[in-house]
Amino acid sequence: MLKTNNCGELRVEHIGQEVTLAGWVNRRRNLGGLIFLDLRDRDGLTQVVANPEISDSAYATADSVRSEYVIQVEGTVQHRPAGTENPNLPTGEIEVLASHIKVLNTAKTPPILIHREEDEAEALRLKYRYLDLRRPRMQRNILIRHRAVKFIRDFLTSRAFLEIETPILFKSTPEGARDYLVPSRVHPGKFYALPQSPQQLKQLLMVAGFERYFQIARCFRDEDQRADRQPEFTQLDLEMSFVEREDILALTEELMIGMVNHACEKRIKATPFPRLTYAEAMERYGTDRPDLRYGLELVNLTSVAGRSEFRVFSEAVAAGQVVKGLRAPGCSNYSRKQLAEVEAVAKENGAKGLISLALEPDGTARSSVAKFFPDPLMVELLAAAEMEPDDLLLMAAGTPAEVNAALDGVRQEMAQRLGLISPDELAFGWVTDFPLFEWNEEENRWDPSHHLFTAPKEEDIPLLESDPGAVKSDQYDLVCNGNEVAGGSIRIHQRKLQEKVMELIGLSPQAARQQFGHLLEAFEYGTPPHGGIAPGIDRLVMLMAGERSIREVIAFPKSQSATELMANAPSEVEPRQLKELHIKLDLE
Repeated sequence: MLKTNNCGELRVEHIGQEVTLAGWVNRRRNLGGLIFLDLRDRDGLTQVVANPEISDSAYATADSVRSEYVIQVEGTVQHRPAGTENPNLPTGEIEVLASHIKVLNTAKTPPILIHREEDEAEALRLKYRYLDLRRPRMQRNILIRHRAVKFIRDFLTSRAFLEIETPILFKSTPEGARDYLVPSRVHPGKFYALPQSPQQLKQLLMVAGFERYFQIARCFRDEDQRADRQPEFTQLDLEMSFVEREDILALTEELMIGMVNHACEKRIKATPFPRLTYAEAMERYGTDRPDLRYGLELVNLTSVAGRSEFRVFSEAVAAGQVVKGLRAPGCSNYSRKQLAEVEAVAKENGAKGLISLALEPDGTARSSVAKFFPDPLMVELLAAAEMEPDDLLLMAAGTPAEVNAALDGVRQEMAQRLGLISPDELAFGWVTDFPLFEWNEEENRWDPSHHLFTAPKEEDIPLLESDPGAVKSDQYDLVCNGNEVAGGSIRIHQRKLQEKVMELIGLSPQAARQQFGHLLEAFEYGTPPHGGIAPGIDRLVMLMAGERSIREVIAFPKSQSATELMANAPSEVEPRQLKELHIKLDLE
């Protein structure tokens, strides 16, 4: 080895020892007579001192090096002079007095700073990702990811799970997003698809009798990008046989608690994780992935507001729509400018407008719509919203989907303004009992809410014939801090029921056999009841690391436009490659 110790491990107990360090020059300071180098490796920083009275050659070399040079240092560990200790550095009590310094490699001036972060454009960071990854924050993020994945593997292995790899090249089947297609050279005109998830394969592993399977699985979806999406992403894929929903929820909850405690310093807000049905989540928070770190629950004001003389409310209720509100404590003094800013958030999320009502400290209701609420009705409204003096009520009217989306945005905005969001907390929660189907207006058919392999709740199976929209599924999502971090379900394991669901979503028997015949046939050979869940590794690590984008916890991510800026991918290929694949480009 070119070093005897890592740069982050030396302490006072090493004083007097001869050591050899190797790493990058993080910073160089010439203080007139002494040169100080902060030497960095993955483990941390150590201060190196070059003194010409101790070694002329070491001093001369130290004088020549610059930031990001790779060097080797031989020297003696000594205590820093009194008053120069750095309490913010684990190695801050010691330094290494250099007897020999060797330059292992020089470095050009980096296009981004390594020893401190500035507000560089993300495109620049991604172009020079290998430099960006040298930064302590990025190395910390990758370390958290490593710890999380290792914990997952150890945890599941100790509970009799087998890690089994499934193919990356598979059959193209409709699973919600566009497939990435891979042309076959040996089978002209035919294509593989990169898996959106190993869903069918893990179910087939249950048919195969493995009973407990997991995989740190790479998944691929050709969909529009955003902060928590990538063309390729990683999930923990997990499936179990002979289980009920409670078995999977209990195992996942234990896994999440252990992983967070092992991999990061965040604290979990509440255990056991609170549970909401899908209907409760939408009614109370306006979303099926609520941030449970704070309250600010929505209140349904339809029955009261519909009896007012305010036409926006009364006409909406008469049309079968809803009126809901959000109580913002202590905000009765909001200015017109502040109210306009909050209303803009509501409009960005689909609202036609936002009605405000302030309850003054003396109990007087102040609002442009107050005159439309007679005193007894105003008392009802304030009671329904649980208003206290000095509170602000923000109300919206429209379809349930419109109002929920708008007030979900307002809820997040007000939580920020009120300082209710703890950056150190992870608030996990379960959302259960989703609808099995959602109506597709454009296609005039039912779509699966989760995926077409999700089992309906047993008591709702008779409704598949008479009222598909009323069927609830045995689906469950794990949410954390306003993000869906895992989705799973009890699966269909009987061919007739699977074919019925396929029929309802518009797959003809011929299409079902063509696309899913391998799975349907497998269901005829003694398939056990089974279910599973797929936590998203990228999102979980993002939350544990306190980042806002999964790109910050992936070593080499794609940009917002799904391009790889460092190597410039996707790129054109040679004409001979296209010819081998029997492909002609039509870019018009």
